[in-house]
Amino acid sequence: MSNKTHIGFLGLGQMGAPMAERLFAEDVQLHVYDPRDEAMQPFVSRGALGHASPKGVADAASIVFACLPSGKVSEAVAQGVAEGRAVKTYAEMSTIGPATVGRIAEALAAHGITVVDCPLSGGPAGARAGTLALMPAGAPESVATLRPWLERIGQRVFVMGDKPGQGQVMKLVNNLIFAANTVVAFEAYSLGAKAGLDPKTMVEMVQAGTGRSFVGDGVMPRVLSGAFDFGAAIAIVDKDVMLGLEEAKAQGVPMWGIEQAARVWRFAASQGMARDDVSELAKLMEGWAGAAIRART
Repeated sequence: MSNKTHIGFLGLGQMGAPMAERLFAEDVQLHVYDPRDEAMQPFVSRGALGHASPKGVADAASIVFACLPSGKVSEAVAQGVAEGRAVKTYAEMSTIGPATVGRIAEALAAHGITVVDCPLSGGPAGARAGTLALMPAGAPESVATLRPWLERIGQRVFVMGDKPGQGQVMKLVNNLIFAANTVVAFEAYSLGAKAGLDPKTMVEMVQAGTGRSFVGDGVMPRVLSGAFDFGAAIAIVDKDVMLGLEEAKAQGVPMWGIEQAARVWRFAASQGMARDDVSELAKLMEGWAGAAIRART
């Protein structure tokens, strides 16, 4: 046990659980916390030590990762981490915006804890496959401390800067592009479907041409099949888009095109679809067009 690195993970949801699973190794003692016992039990059964609070994890692990659903939750969890006796490096992997990460970093610095802002991209499938792209920003020595573990969690590590918050901006840039691409793709494919084109052939053609995007590879198969199980909720994208537009306003950058896409996500979330899978946004366009974007049997 003495030769093991004690690593903590807070938040074992759709993204956090598969990332934490990749930290199981002979040289690691994993410490976990999630408010849901059913989320922690699979980890405890494999040898992780479950704790009753974020403070409990921070009392035991020198490195603690957090993947949480909102800025409010992240700030509350960070208060518990601040009281930890062992934690030295705290990796905030949630998408919560640069202002919130800045407040967390300032609060933990007062307790001698260094924060690395480290959001990620790749979705639940990427988390399970270990192919995530990670975007750390923080003190170079702290990023260096995290790098070996980040390389176990994901496939590529892009250092965005030495200031917490820079990773958040990069994540918002990425997610704004994804959100806009998704809306545009669903609208365009609904047009093709209404005109009688085969949806599966449409997606294959676009992915071979200049319109290709992650949406075609990662989301459209879930629409074509009718499975609608990409793995992230519409509310999450709606939240991220709002954070992105707030940052754009703070930076004085106009977002004419993205604001239009944002209205679609906001509409969907406000019409009872907040908990639906992001791929189910296609149902709105299908309804408006009167044509389904499904693979033909």
